[in-house]
Amino acid sequence: MTRSLPFALAALPLFVVACGGEPPATPPTPAPSDVPSAVPPPADTTPAPTASASAEPVPTTPPAPTAPPPAAKYTGLDTPESVLYDDANDRYLVSNINGKPLDVDDNGYIAVLSPDGTITTQKWISGGQNKVKLDAPKGMAIAKGVLYVADINVVRMFDAKTGAPKGDVKIPGSTFLNDVAASTDGSKVYVSDSGLKVTDKGLGPDGSDAVYVIENKKAKPLAKSPDLGGPNGLLPAPTGVWVVTFGSGELYRLDAKGAKQDAMKLPKGTLDGIVAVGESLLISSWEGSDIFRGKPGGTFDVALPAQKAPADIGYDTKRGRVLVPHFMDGTVEAYDLK
Repeated sequence: MTRSLPFALAALPLFVVACGGEPPATPPTPAPSDVPSAVPPPADTTPAPTASASAEPVPTTPPAPTAPPPAAKYTGLDTPESVLYDDANDRYLVSNINGKPLDVDDNGYIAVLSPDGTITTQKWISGGQNKVKLDAPKGMAIAKGVLYVADINVVRMFDAKTGAPKGDVKIPGSTFLNDVAASTDGSKVYVSDSGLKVTDKGLGPDGSDAVYVIENKKAKPLAKSPDLGGPNGLLPAPTGVWVVTFGSGELYRLDAKGAKQDAMKLPKGTLDGIVAVGESLLISSWEGSDIFRGKPGGTFDVALPAQKAPADIGYDTKRGRVLVPHFMDGTVEAYDLK
């Protein structure tokens, strides 16, 4: 934002005072020696100032970090929110909100991308087609051959191979379902409610913050409280489920009883996606425009800089790639990062 500073010009008046008298009858003619001659002022011999040897150097701003070239880039998507690596079919699934995150417009869709950099099917599962209802799809997970997709206040289910609809799991009291993650054996599917609503200033908290667990197509809250800080990305673990938050910028673990454990802040907030790479975690941050890498209880450093609006990231376990959906730009980029 540019600001203009007003300034004032001061006018300095010039006063001329005239004094007069009777001139002599015959003014004398001055002798040549009486006429002053123009003499130039003496030259300024003051030496020019020189830089002091002890002057401190002017600090320079280091260049902003840049991202490495992506291994693959996909364009022409519509508000891509989440990327899921489907290892059984070696492909990337991308949820496209195609509008605003709370609009009930039945125009959301799931795209299929090939790891070679091409879009295989733009609208593999599409709202309003083939008996599909899909408004603003966000996080996704595959468990026992079923694709689970968060959609505002319901979790949609589809056949993971054909894309055919397989019913819904309603989440009473939810307002902004966001990420979905499945346990290793597929017996449990977790879904986060970031507890957001539309205000005159954009999205704001509404207090419905929660993490739910779905078993046998029925959902129940694992934890539900505004103190959860706007839970977003989820990562199941043997000791519970790891959560990153969009509101409070935290990483914490919910144990089997839903209690917060091992809470810590990351260098930057507005956290979205979380994936495991070996013993480390990769976490995306909108505030930092970065992908952080670290271990719970330790230090998190920037693993991938210059990532504008990085939403729910995925990880290609076959190629060692982090998959980054750029929410505002309509692109997905895959980076080699092992």
